[in-house]
Amino acid sequence: MKKIILFDPACGTRNLGDYIIENSVMKQMDFLFKDSFVVKYSTHTPMTHLYQLLHANLVLKSCKESDYKFLGGSNLLKTNLRHLSPDFNVHWSDSFYYKGAICIGCGVDNEKEKFNLYTKHLLRRILSDKYIHSVRDDKTKKMLEEMGFRTINTGCPTLWGLTKEFCRQIPKSKASQVVFTLTDYCRDELKDKEFVSILKKNYDKLYYWIQGDQDLEYLSKITNLEDIHLISPSLESYKSFLDENDVDYIGTRLHAGIFAMQRKKRAIIIIVDNRARDMKKTYQLNCIEREEIEELENLINQEIKTDVDINEAAINEWKKQFKEN
Repeated sequence: MKKIILFDPACGTRNLGDYIIENSVMKQMDFLFKDSFVVKYSTHTPMTHLYQLLHANLVLKSCKESDYKFLGGSNLLKTNLRHLSPDFNVHWSDSFYYKGAICIGCGVDNEKEKFNLYTKHLLRRILSDKYIHSVRDDKTKKMLEEMGFRTINTGCPTLWGLTKEFCRQIPKSKASQVVFTLTDYCRDELKDKEFVSILKKNYDKLYYWIQGDQDLEYLSKITNLEDIHLISPSLESYKSFLDENDVDYIGTRLHAGIFAMQRKKRAIIIIVDNRARDMKKTYQLNCIEREEIEELENLINQEIKTDVDINEAAINEWKKQFKEN
């Protein structure tokens, strides 16, 4: 029986999009995980307290005895890890817990094209030099390869099931209802208010999924909530809603949009940061920049083909290295 460590972004998170990533990681890695003993540790919190580093502990024992360690997707690869990140809370003194970790669809966090010197040393200490890493986009692939790591651009694990055959089942035409999202930590009140106004003009009924812990507060700040129906802040509530209703998805939350596509819903993602922008370049997601929000109405009312250009051969090649051991 294999012993596996999964460094999981869905533990200790304030963003339910991390649950969508974790859900896809568990599904896509089932070929390895199902017969293994899997222990999860949060990427959002320190591995141990400082005083625990002075003594042997069960966390260290689990990490030392593991056959594989995986970094479970998300925006983990920061260009500057000198400042502790709420997404990847790792520092030099506890980095040995991660030693030999393998990326599953990881991406770089912002528009910068280079890691600083400290971060390069830390990533070389953390990431495996034995296995090929799965990365989210071409930019991340280039940055890791410049450091000497072997990589394959598989895209985010949330995309891996969106094959050509699957995408053909997603409607092209506009629904009468829409579920939308906003991003509490990336605000533009003027553009977001215009966005909600466009939705109210073009759909009979609006639903709002609360993905982040401040998303509802932000929505109430920019519009009246009386004609907007709220979906509870859990992935199960969102899944049940999508499965029971004929709706479009439109919003600034990337993974809420991808999850809607997984449930065979027409989706338009509003780009507010590098994640959707970087993934759009390779995987042809149906996206529009928030700065061009005035063009959304026209996009809503035309037929949209969902054609996510995943590379199944690359995904299978990356998985193969764990099937042969």
